[in-house]
Amino acid sequence: QVQLVESGGGLVQAGGSLRLSCAASEASGSPFTVNAMGWYRQTPGKRRDVVAVLTSGGGAHYGDSVKNRFTISGNIGENTINLQMNNLKPEDTGVYYCNAIERGNDYWGQGTQVTVSS
Repeated sequence: QVQLVESGGGLVQAGGSLRLSCAASEASGSPFTVNAMGWYRQTPGKRRDVVAVLTSGGGAHYGDSVKNRFTISGNIGENTINLQMNNLKPEDTGVYYCNAIERGNDYWGQGTQVTVSS
């Protein structure tokens, strides 16, 4: 069972920056191989949408609304990722969830709140 621990988030004014981090581990301590890790955002009444994903091959993919403002980085081999969020907008407000894909299974973190005030 892969577990994800998120950190970062909080309240920031529009135009500001925040950084999120996520680390994956296996509850039993058994070795595991993550194929991709990423961040998703959810607001009340809406589905969880992709923000950014980093693959084991090093490819980074972004949702259209965050391109050129957010940057995903990290080391999939070490099961850690970061999300640098710049020029934040009120519409970026939501709960951000870390996701990991391991052997075809999806795992999710508990979510961290990001609130951008206008």
